[in-house]
Amino acid sequence: MHWVFGYGSLMWRPGFTSTSRQQATMPGVHRRLCVYSYRHRGTEAQPGLVFGLVRGGSCRGMAFGVPAAQWEGVQSYLREREMDRGVYREAMRPMVLADGRQVMALAFLVDPHHPQYAGRLTIEEQVRLVRLGVGESGPNPDYVLETARHLQVLGIRDRGLDEVVAGLLA
Repeated sequence: MHWVFGYGSLMWRPGFTSTSRQQATMPGVHRRLCVYSYRHRGTEAQPGLVFGLVRGGSCRGMAFGVPAAQWEGVQSYLREREMDRGVYREAMRPMVLADGRQVMALAFLVDPHHPQYAGRLTIEEQVRLVRLGVGESGPNPDYVLETARHLQVLGIRDRGLDEVVAGLLA
């Protein structure tokens, strides 16, 4: 069994079939709205903002188990989806599944040297970018609110995201 870690839209729209799905924690990285989106949730003229995994802390999300026979196809799909313009780095990282097992998982980490890396933006700037962003996958607020909704259903608290959501709904 191979594993994929989802921390943003992969949690609610993986786009591939998995035979196992459960909550997981990936140590050493955390979720942040820190990637300018020029395709899925914005354009180069009006960038949106999407999540990236950045160094430090830990991140709770979803683990997807993929059988070996399907792994090559899932990897190809995810590379096409996530590696657009090279803002993410593909990495195999340890994560702890909800059932207590530690496994290695495919994760996509933001490259802090890439021009689309937004860094640590104020909540106000995040809200402004999200409000204005629209890309080929739809309006940026839909992406952020849907991710927040899924985290809430899973009982996962993300204070930074909660602040952005409050700003969007104000």
